[in-house]
Amino acid sequence: QVPLVESGGGSVQAGGSLTLSCKAPRTITSVFRANVKGWYRQAPGKQRELVARISLSDEASYADFVKGRFTISRDNSRKTVTLQMNSLKPEDTAVYYCNFGGEENGSWGQGTQVTVGQ
Repeated sequence: QVPLVESGGGSVQAGGSLTLSCKAPRTITSVFRANVKGWYRQAPGKQRELVARISLSDEASYADFVKGRFTISRDNSRKTVTLQMNSLKPEDTAVYYCNFGGEENGSWGQGTQVTVGQ
């Protein structure tokens, strides 16, 4: 397991923006670069769902419900993956988790709360 440190999150009004960051401080750069990276979220009473991910070929993909609003990016030198969230909606309210290495065998961040008011 790779320790992941999340930061960001908080409370905003609808239409606002937040930035989430996830760092893998104990991972060497080559390992960080060679693994899938993603952001997931879990709202109360719902299952965890994929929000965005960066594939092994370094391609970004997004869930339909965030396309055009969220942007995932990575900085290999800083071993950080970032989720920029714009035009936030109340339904984006959830705990957001970063993932390194895939859902089944990867590592997870501690989770950070995002709350979007009306």
